[in-house]
Amino acid sequence: MTTDQSRGSLRRLLHRLTASEAEIEADELRRESADSGGTPAEQCRRGQVVCVTGRLRTVVYTPRTNLPTLEADLYDGSDVVTLVWLGRRHIAGIEPGRHLTARGRMAVRDDRKVIYNPHYELEPPK
Repeated sequence: MTTDQSRGSLRRLLHRLTASEAEIEADELRRESADSGGTPAEQCRRGQVVCVTGRLRTVVYTPRTNLPTLEADLYDGSDVVTLVWLGRRHIAGIEPGRHLTARGRMAVRDDRKVIYNPHYELEPPK
């Protein structure tokens, strides 16, 4: 092992010992997203067709008189993307804590990144 590699290993160890639980979780999610080939959410821009991978933080059904929606916040360790399914009340497997990969065109609503009616693949439970 070269000196640079040993310094890098020591730096990672020190980071893991001193980092908060949230920082460690974010690092793991970023690594998992990169391994799956997903685009980091922080790099996604309006109008792009993107593929993002992460963990669902929240899932909320919003009853509206004209069009009910199911919204889920997907966190990949870098940023949050809100997934919105129009006209849906419930989707099996879409629940907080679940890992998934979503594909679709990025939009921005109220300064939040949003994908409407995304194509998605549920990851096996861990």
